[in-house]
Amino acid sequence: MKSLFVGNMSFQTTEGDLRTLFEPFGQITRVHMAMDRETGRARGFAFIEMPNDEEAAKAMAGLDGKELGGRNLKVNEARPKGEGGPPRSGQRSFNSGPSAGRGPNTGRGPSGGSGSRGKGGGGGRDRFSNEDYRESVRQPREPRW
Repeated sequence: MKSLFVGNMSFQTTEGDLRTLFEPFGQITRVHMAMDRETGRARGFAFIEMPNDEEAAKAMAGLDGKELGGRNLKVNEARPKGEGGPPRSGQRSFNSGPSAGRGPNTGRGPSGGSGSRGKGGGGGRDRFSNEDYRESVRQPREPRW
């Protein structure tokens, strides 16, 4: 069973259009069009499952670059979730700092220990806890003028 990714589709393309396009290449198990949750409109890509790998390969070769709805389709083998390509330009990658790719030791040195930061270690949300300030009196805020 092969899953194919079909991209660069027109927003007006329907599941029926895709079925009629792929049926000459072999049996289709499933057609899943990605829809926008808020608008209910198609997002411009879909996934097609074909049980026979050879038929799927023929469909990829025959339909990649073919025009449908005024756009050239991009057809290739679908990758598993989370294995997408490189991040697009202009989008932020939240895992690109100096500790990227190191796994779960988020910024705690090469040994994974808390280092010399003292109580709590690490940065982020868990840097301070309410325990540290339970007995202290809250300071009044300065007025905003």
